[in-house]
Amino acid sequence: MKKLLLMLVIALSTTSLFAQHTKAPATQLRHVVLFSFKASSTKEEVAAVTKAFNNLYGTVPQVKNMEWGMNMSPEHLDQGFTHCFVLTFSSEKDLMSYQQEPAHKAFQAVLKPHMDKVFVVDYFVTPK
Repeated sequence: MKKLLLMLVIALSTTSLFAQHTKAPATQLRHVVLFSFKASSTKEEVAAVTKAFNNLYGTVPQVKNMEWGMNMSPEHLDQGFTHCFVLTFSSEKDLMSYQQEPAHKAFQAVLKPHMDKVFVVDYFVTPK
């Protein structure tokens, strides 16, 4: 009986510990930005825009994470959008604040002469 009780206590403790480490992460806000560039922009100019956008991570404290890539989908449904950036924020307030940051405004000045179209989607991550 003591052995059974001890096993039950261990099982409950382990379950409790596991539950504490598997809680859903804090809410994250994703800011997805897709660009298409003007045909007149050179590869070097587009690379400069990409570098300027990437430099916001680590410069603007509200940006918690950033990743990006170029479209390579074989479906050809991109509507001309070639570059996708995904930024992570902790809150809507942080996203709004980021948009007013001098570094973000400086990036927009680099982007503006080369941007053909932009498409933006913001969403809160929904845990599985």
